Amino acid sequence: MNITKAVVPVAGLGTRLLPTTKAIPKEMLPVGRYPIIHHVVEELIAAGIRQILFVTSRAKTAIENHFDDYSELILHLEIGGHEMREVSRFDYRQRGVEFYFTRQQVPFGQTKPLGTGDAVASAESFVDGESFVVAYGDSMISSREEPALLARMIASHQAHGSSCTIAVHEVSQEQVHQYGIVVPRPDEASSYDCQITDLIEKPAPEATPSRLASSARYVFSAAVFDEIRQTVPSPSGELYLTDAILRLIRNGAMVRAVRLAPGERRHDIGSHRAYFRTFVDYALDDPELGPGLREYLRSKLG
Repeated sequence: MNITKAVVPVAGLGTRLLPTTKAIPKEMLPVGRYPIIHHVVEELIAAGIRQILFVTSRAKTAIENHFDDYSELILHLEIGGHEMREVSRFDYRQRGVEFYFTRQQVPFGQTKPLGTGDAVASAESFVDGESFVVAYGDSMISSREEPALLARMIASHQAHGSSCTIAVHEVSQEQVHQYGIVVPRPDEASSYDCQITDLIEKPAPEATPSRLASSARYVFSAAVFDEIRQTVPSPSGELYLTDAILRLIRNGAMVRAVRLAPGERRHDIGSHRAYFRTFVDYALDDPELGPGLREYLRSKLG
């Protein structure tokens, strides 16, 4: 059975990007011509996803507005003009794509949602027993590969009958403390598609046997929901998706990792520095405006 459903958690507060995110969701910040979340959705569609559930909060209605049918806007544009061609890309109904929205609840006594595990748990009825993709809404994967990362992950997940498939990329020894690090089976350590034997959350550089970092893309079977239910919350009350994945590994489930290829890159919009760099990367790649921007940057740097 093809995997056609995806869950996109977007309920986070975006505090690391304040004051930029005081009035706009982090996921709606523009990168090149489109918001971050638009790039994520196009990545999902390219991999065959046709039903997308956003797990949102009351501050994220701009995301819903971005993916509506834009009927009023279309009426005000000249049919056949450049603007009409751009807006026609938003006609997801014609492209066979459906969007759903649910809010991740904030319990009494808490000031923020209860983590990524809780966000995914809220999608159980939407998933309805099928395998599904999870894509974090503040991370983009740029790819010049064919097939691209997510399509390779789905193929691996189905071929191995996995309970979980994780996208990973190699980081430096000094960076491992910033990521969830996966430990591959020793005989598959150099493979681009390998079985995972352990998952270590933000290890010290001297204490990790691996430098393969989780890259914000997952494919799950419905078995993950039972593991989330049995996951012990952190001291802050949050449920972490990585803890549920670790339970899958320790219970003998097949959990695998698929590496980003040389022509692929993760863009994690977790700070202003990362955001500025990502915007420049995508703007320079714009086929119409990129060459002019490149010349402008040369003049400024010269």
